[in-house]
Amino acid sequence: MSNSKSVSIDKICIGEAAPGCRKVDPILIADGVRRQFGGLTAVDVEHVEIPRGLITALIGPNGAGKTTFFNLLTGFDKPNQGNWSFEGQKLAGMSPYKVARLGMIRTFQLTKALSLLTVIENMRLGAQKQPGESFLTSLIRPLWIRREKEITEVADSLLKRFKLDAKREDYAASLSGGQRKLLEMARALMSEPKLIMLDEPMAGVNPALTQSLLDHIKDLKSNGTTVLFVEHDMHMVRHISDWVIVMAEGKVVAEGPPSKVMKDQAVIDAYLGAHHDTDLGTMSKPVTTRSKKGDTK
Repeated sequence: MSNSKSVSIDKICIGEAAPGCRKVDPILIADGVRRQFGGLTAVDVEHVEIPRGLITALIGPNGAGKTTFFNLLTGFDKPNQGNWSFEGQKLAGMSPYKVARLGMIRTFQLTKALSLLTVIENMRLGAQKQPGESFLTSLIRPLWIRREKEITEVADSLLKRFKLDAKREDYAASLSGGQRKLLEMARALMSEPKLIMLDEPMAGVNPALTQSLLDHIKDLKSNGTTVLFVEHDMHMVRHISDWVIVMAEGKVVAEGPPSKVMKDQAVIDAYLGAHHDTDLGTMSKPVTTRSKKGDTK
């Protein structure tokens, strides 16, 4: 499961690896993003950049603000202040569907499969540029049937790749938790994203499917897709990611290659409290330390 094709640090960041460090080729840049819920500051990110074409892990204890940060970047929540851009396009205030059309797609910790639709129907929904979605066009079959056939071919190819082809005509409700994770990831690829954001892709997944999911994430990178994922399993993070960003109490407290970050005392303290001397990369079980400020993740 090791990430054999590791990338040297000088090809990722400019200068020393540190919180908010500049990247050689960033695909996503966020500045001064802050989100408060009453008296609680859930996210307070001064500056962060996501390197293009690599796998970046966003880690931190429960309550660190990771999922809230995902929600802000993708338009599912609005910040109190801040700006961010994707490939130079400003995203602040943009609706989630417009963010997705730009090629920035996210999945959720709790899968969003449409249970009463079949697997192939769920897949078709993930494609963009569908003329049949227009009411008037939908009434004239020749105007949309060719595009639907193209979409179905792509969907079938992805279902075979994710080993879900045998479930093609089954309702999504009949899938296991791990199979729903696979379906959500496959559906996300229907829009050919440039950046895919995975929120705890291993949460609730049967160990038998874990390796399959890991292989698919590595394949995304091989196909040129940038990956940003939230995860608690430090063993997985160490062996699959090229870069790690650590959040604690809403702030970015560390950045760097996994081998370095896992030994950073500030990171260990954020997870386990002070006075611990543990390499987090040796941990194989999720860390569930709860933040004093509440569980906003």
